[in-house]
Amino acid sequence: MWDDRFEQILRPFLPFLPPQEELTPDSDLKDLGLDSLGTVQLLGTLEEAYQLRFRDSALTMETFRTPGVLWDTMRSMLPSAAS
Repeated sequence: MWDDRFEQILRPFLPFLPPQEELTPDSDLKDLGLDSLGTVQLLGTLEEAYQLRFRDSALTMETFRTPGVLWDTMRSMLPSAAS
């Protein structure tokens, strides 16, 4: 799963997710209120917080479909993810 910081960053961009409700890897981010402007803002926030740059190939709607997909995509770009 992801670290606490990831969820703390993500939750403010999900206005339809009640604070007490669990965010699961398969939650649909669009259904939880992530819109196109929020996606751009979230992208910048994640890049700054994790000191990474999303590859052009990762800038798709699929990447931002669920928290699980987004986290896996980010994790693959983190320096500590070297194989």
